Amino acid sequence: MSSERILSNPEPRLTSLSHGGGCGCKIAPSVLSEILKNVPNLPIPKALLVGIETSDDAAVYQINESQAIVATTDFFMPIVDDPFDFGKIAATNAISDIYAMGGTPLFALALVGMPINVLSNQTISRILEGGADACRSAGIPIAGGHTIDSVEPIYGLVAIGLIDPKLVKSNAAAKRDDVLVLGKPIGVGILSAALKKDLLSSSGYQEMIANTTQLNIAGPELARLEGVHALTDVTGFGLAGHVLEMARGSQCTAQIDWQKIPLLAGVEDLANQGIITGASERNWQSYGNDIDLPEQFSNAQKALLTDPQTSGGLLVSCDPQSVEAVLAIFHKHQFSNAKVIGKMHSKQDHYLTISK
Repeated sequence: MSSERILSNPEPRLTSLSHGGGCGCKIAPSVLSEILKNVPNLPIPKALLVGIETSDDAAVYQINESQAIVATTDFFMPIVDDPFDFGKIAATNAISDIYAMGGTPLFALALVGMPINVLSNQTISRILEGGADACRSAGIPIAGGHTIDSVEPIYGLVAIGLIDPKLVKSNAAAKRDDVLVLGKPIGVGILSAALKKDLLSSSGYQEMIANTTQLNIAGPELARLEGVHALTDVTGFGLAGHVLEMARGSQCTAQIDWQKIPLLAGVEDLANQGIITGASERNWQSYGNDIDLPEQFSNAQKALLTDPQTSGGLLVSCDPQSVEAVLAIFHKHQFSNAKVIGKMHSKQDHYLTISK
């Protein structure tokens, strides 16, 4: 006898079950700071090389002279309706935090919350299959996990990796005169907003999936370059938010050339039509005071600057002599849209300035 549950109503679209999809679900930076401000600080062991101090991508704990554990977790509600694609995007996004520290992933644990009376076993299984496919591409197993019955669909991973402590690349080690290189184009949040409104073309959807399921496997090779000083990945706080984290942690001012930022096809037109996410406005409210915008910077451009990315690209801060090597590594790993987008300067009035 089959164990497949028979649902009384047709299954809804996955995105209709989530109040916010992908990394757009993140709590806004200012709200998160308020939540955490009264949480007591525990003693930090010397072996904890990277913790919560600079909002980095993962924790790094040294276990011996040549090895450190990299640990992270990431999960969210559906950003797309196809269950396999949702699972693959979520897993790719979680594994990216290991690569963003310069680490090599070892294994993962699945985090699964599903409305079991709303979604069929088959749909839930396809979500997990998508996650397993991303892990297979990364060369790691899913070694366990935890499941709950929840109101909204939630899927993600705990990801564990390994790195030589000497090669750890935090988001707080950028230097004055460093060049900033971005590995992937931005605009995922806007494409996901268009999808929920049934305004995303088939080609736009395919571009969105290709972008969000591309593993940031260039991370470990970039970390081995002596001229690479800082690494992070661009996710829910938008390009501006993650550049700001790097600038604040490094006590520098980042200057970004708006014309050089790579954009996913069609997102500028969609933003000009007002198709944006609520998360982009929350992001701006959280950190906009730290940004110096040029005159006549449009609301659509501001929305793109703060657009939450899901499984976004690596952001590299490197010395000018290493730029060609950094771009060569990106291109070697099929990141054809990798671009130089700006530079680090001595600390000024704002942590981030945008030029046109």
